[in-house]
Amino acid sequence: MSASRWRRAMQGGFQQPALQLPARSQPAGSSPASAGGVETDPYAESNAPRWLKFLWRHLSARHVLILLFLLAYPFVATPFFTFQVAAQSLVLGLIALSLTFLGGYGGIVSLAQMSVAGVAGYSIAIFGVSSTPISLGWPWWVAVLVALFIACACATVVGWLSVRTEGIYTIMITLAFGVAFYYLVLQNYSLFNGFQGFQKVYPPDVFGLNWREPVPFYFLTLFWAMAGYLAVKWLVRTPFGIALQGVRDNPRRMEALGFNIVAHRVAAYAFGGLLAAIGGVLLVWYNGLITPGSINVGWQINILVIAVLGGMRHPIGAFLGSIVFVLLQTFAIDLIDRERFNLVIGIVFLAIVLFSTDGLLGLWDKLRTRMRHQTSDSVASTQRH
Repeated sequence: MSASRWRRAMQGGFQQPALQLPARSQPAGSSPASAGGVETDPYAESNAPRWLKFLWRHLSARHVLILLFLLAYPFVATPFFTFQVAAQSLVLGLIALSLTFLGGYGGIVSLAQMSVAGVAGYSIAIFGVSSTPISLGWPWWVAVLVALFIACACATVVGWLSVRTEGIYTIMITLAFGVAFYYLVLQNYSLFNGFQGFQKVYPPDVFGLNWREPVPFYFLTLFWAMAGYLAVKWLVRTPFGIALQGVRDNPRRMEALGFNIVAHRVAAYAFGGLLAAIGGVLLVWYNGLITPGSINVGWQINILVIAVLGGMRHPIGAFLGSIVFVLLQTFAIDLIDRERFNLVIGIVFLAIVLFSTDGLLGLWDKLRTRMRHQTSDSVASTQRH
């Protein structure tokens, strides 16, 4: 179904929440497009690329300030905070973003995203270069492309098997895939090298840079994190993304309108798998190795915790949750015994979930709403007096 037919169908009865787009300030010297004060979009009637139109409509001063901060961060922070905290947060946030996309816009809770990232990680170790003789030693760019393809194919298969179920059954199918893959790599020595995994899996030297150095690796992860974030923000505004949100809200209505529910959900799994696969390659390069412990059930739950901490309804929530998770994981051992630092993470997670249904971003929205009401009450009180 085309985008125009979709919009007409929406006007016919099914109420899809409108996407609230941020208003742009009117350029100097321009006139309103209509008497109603609609602001002029200089790219509306131009032949500018779609990505330029998208950035113009959705880029605000706040985004520019955040971008400047991210670009300047590695030059003012120590190598430890640049590599161990910031880069790790971006990598885990990219994997959690795949779950945020599936859950927030597709209504699908998948516990297989870390396993998909593990498929990409093991593929890059097998086809690329490592200290293990099993590795084939292919050129890095070929190994990366093959790893992304295999991971996306696995994500598509998992999606095809699980989208015909709902609720707890979907969660169990995706969890079963993760557990099966974990025991496969743990017990297979001829292909996955068993519990030892692959060691010394480093990013290649490109343009004369060692990409595992803190600053180059930070910018590498920042580029792909931003690419993933912008891709999600763009995709959810396309006809496919709007239809996917309709499938999330009312699949029976969407099927009656002529949409292929299974195809939309499987495509969502494939795109989420691509995000997780890129994060998996970066995670292997970050750690310099991959073992079965990198993809066990604990890490599958950690990705879910990260997504829920930040907020499943917003793409930026995946990165916000990953920052909190990495900070707690890094410094919780200073507050409690090393073997029990997960207790601090669990307490923070429970506190956020109890007070907000949308993670940290939900708490922030509540705080802004309360401050706005207090300000309006103060203004009203001043006017009365």
